[in-house]
Amino acid sequence: MGKIAFVFAGQGAQYPGMGKDVAEYSEAAAAVFAAADEVRPGTSRMCFDGTEAELAETKNTQPCIYTVDLAIAAALEEKGIKADCTAGFSLGELAALSYAKAFDFQSGLKLVGERGALMQTASEKHDTGMAAVLKLSDEKIEELAAKYENVYPVNFNCNGNVTVAADSEELKAFAEDVKAERGLARFLKVSGAFHSPYMSEAAEGFGKVLADAEVNEVEIPVYSNRTALPYEGDYKDLLQQQIINPVRWKTLIENMIAEGVDTFIELGPGKALTSMITRISKEVTALNVSDVESLEKTVERISEC
Repeated sequence: MGKIAFVFAGQGAQYPGMGKDVAEYSEAAAAVFAAADEVRPGTSRMCFDGTEAELAETKNTQPCIYTVDLAIAAALEEKGIKADCTAGFSLGELAALSYAKAFDFQSGLKLVGERGALMQTASEKHDTGMAAVLKLSDEKIEELAAKYENVYPVNFNCNGNVTVAADSEELKAFAEDVKAERGLARFLKVSGAFHSPYMSEAAEGFGKVLADAEVNEVEIPVYSNRTALPYEGDYKDLLQQQIINPVRWKTLIENMIAEGVDTFIELGPGKALTSMITRISKEVTALNVSDVESLEKTVERISEC
């Protein structure tokens, strides 16, 4: 067996009740939720009992998913499964950095709370949205986007799957262009145009927050959304710039595979990353842990290797 990578879910994967059964099943996971409530009272309640609308607010989505991501990581470690390297999709990158000890869980939760609030404020200033574009090449999507002033390809997820961020009206017109090319545009349940120039004010504000934060050298490699390579140099600049730059997920996963990763475990709500990884490479094992059932299946699968 080669290396194991933990990959942490990001915004858009949230759902009511996420993490509840894991917290009831695992003492380590329950401790993470308790620590979250010390920093941000009500976080556990919001994850377990919050409505879909409540969880869809970026200021809530980000700290809740961060908490669920790392509670599941704690539950896996409780079962003896650890990662050799890690990455996270957008928001999930902060969970990956916390897992790798760039900062502790509670310090990271404070950063995530600030990030989410800044990104929500930026979102509220513009009528924007995001859509996943399927069945077209990266090149064709970039060609179609170039026709518009405010349509930006921002997440290069896997073969035939790119997310764009855009002005809402232009996004509707762009979706029609995609349909005309026999592609499919699926509008996402997010409240802003993330990883685009619309987030410039949020990035600037987060830079000020990071200036006062203590960020340590990671203990295991963390692959950056911005560069698709392991973190090195100025961690704070990479985190700030991530907000306004594309997520190069496909290249990131390919680079991890090139460095010996053959088993990926997605942690957090949903299994979108697992699906992407399977499309990027048929030669690796991609598992997900979002609840107790998938946790037990993953532990059994790893024990067989």
